[in-house]
Amino acid sequence: MTAPAVARRWCARVTAAGADAYEEHFRSAVLPQLAGVEGWLGAQLLRHDDGDEVELVALTYFESLDAIRRFAGPDLERAVVAPEARRVLTGFDERVRHYRVAVGPAVPSQPS
Repeated sequence: MTAPAVARRWCARVTAAGADAYEEHFRSAVLPQLAGVEGWLGAQLLRHDDGDEVELVALTYFESLDAIRRFAGPDLERAVVAPEARRVLTGFDERVRHYRVAVGPAVPSQPS
């Protein structure tokens, strides 16, 4: 039996105008960085538009907490936010939360 995956959740806020820019950053910078991390399983970026403000939720999936350390460093709960992302965000969680995937596939299928 394989160990359950670990989901890492991070939330941010952005203007409607900045949301598209952050989505592009996620595609072009975050996903390639994650792809180089041993034990990374996949990711999703969720978007909730609410007038002029947009809430973003990034869910990343890893095989283990050790795999997350390879991405985030020794402080597992520290958010990893690049300077170019910080420029478009109006606010974001400095700390992330981790969840054991209890039911369902270890990670959703990745779009091609």
